[in-house]
Amino acid sequence: MLVMPRSAIYSIHRTLSISSKRFEPVKDPFCDPENPKILEFGDISLAHHRIQGGIVRTDCRKSRCLSQLYDMDIHLKMEVNQDTGSFKERGARFALQNLSEEKKKAGVYAASAGNHALALSLHGRQLGVDINVVMPKIAPLMKINRCQDLGANVLVEGADIAESREIALRMAQEKGGTYINGFDHYDILAGAGTIGIEILEQVTKPDAVIVPVGGCGLIAGVATAVKTLSPSTQVIGVVSETCQAIIKSLQAGTPVYTPTRPTLADGLAVPSIGVNAFASLLGKVDKVISVAENDIAVSILRLIENEKVVCEGAGAVSIAAIRSGKLDYLKGKTVVPILSGGNIDSTSLGRCIERGLAYDHRVIRLSVIIPDQPGGISKLTKIIGEMSANVRDFYLERAFLRNDMSSQRVKMVIEVRGKEHEEQLKQRLKDEYNPTNCSFKNNRLPML
Repeated sequence: MLVMPRSAIYSIHRTLSISSKRFEPVKDPFCDPENPKILEFGDISLAHHRIQGGIVRTDCRKSRCLSQLYDMDIHLKMEVNQDTGSFKERGARFALQNLSEEKKKAGVYAASAGNHALALSLHGRQLGVDINVVMPKIAPLMKINRCQDLGANVLVEGADIAESREIALRMAQEKGGTYINGFDHYDILAGAGTIGIEILEQVTKPDAVIVPVGGCGLIAGVATAVKTLSPSTQVIGVVSETCQAIIKSLQAGTPVYTPTRPTLADGLAVPSIGVNAFASLLGKVDKVISVAENDIAVSILRLIENEKVVCEGAGAVSIAAIRSGKLDYLKGKTVVPILSGGNIDSTSLGRCIERGLAYDHRVIRLSVIIPDQPGGISKLTKIIGEMSANVRDFYLERAFLRNDMSSQRVKMVIEVRGKEHEEQLKQRLKDEYNPTNCSFKNNRLPML
């Protein structure tokens, strides 16, 4: 397949998308719902041996700040430190290594919005395998460009990952290449399981390992490794409240299609989990919990401020699980949250930080009705300054105060130190301007 200029990619891929709808959906020969493959620990051990030297053996570092904050002995498994920023490299490298020379020459095909595509692109270049990835139109431009820089043939088509998957499967079939599912191919599961082996080599008898859950490839691999080597260690899965495919599937006893809603943990927004992954995790996962979007936002903020680690929402859900209070029974225990990825684009990072600050009571919204006269605004800002708060945004409103022609409403976004400081500022404004003239409703910014 030729690498084409980006201007030509879009028009051609529109044709591919339209033509692909004329045929029956292509089945993935490695992911058969009627005959799922259950992951064996021996294959994880083999992967652990074979990928050494090709991937980063990431730290499992103790977090003193988070340990003190949540009263647990917390060790962070730093998969954000892989070369492409996520754990996906482990499975990608192992899957490519296991291809025959003939299959390597025929090339590999995949559908991905980011991390899986990046992992295949990097290790395909290192191992001499031609990589072709179909990325949905919603994929960040940064990740599209990075895959191209790593030598992959990038096709941008599909409204979502499901459409991109159909296109990639059909192309693999037509070209005689190999399609590698990013969360359900057997070798992908085995590669992910190497994280479990490393954790148990780095931390003595952890009481729990906390795993982000999307398509279930990561938790299937980690659970198989951990339960084989340390049966008493709990394996806990975490999802966003808006993406609960694994929870619904466990309730039904079989993979169930579950529509997702927008989430800060976009890497976990998978409506259909893997059939091999689901079969492999049954009986090995102790519990799966969901976390609120606000907990994800604050967790991203906590990692930046306390650990100096930039983590995407999908990786930060393991910290959100601790913050949520649903794991308080682990207080005083040794806990290993997996920070699975750090590939968050700048725009999303800014939104996450702002929302985290809002839910952390450090950015608040308020409105105050003050006299519309010289010095009125100066007096208000002086009070805010005396309270050591900082005005971040400021808006005046006169036209809509129809019953009071001598006043004006001031709407502000203000930075404070926390909830106690927020309450002190509110009280000072109420004392000065009358409680009926002060509005503090909906201080927290809307999530999505």
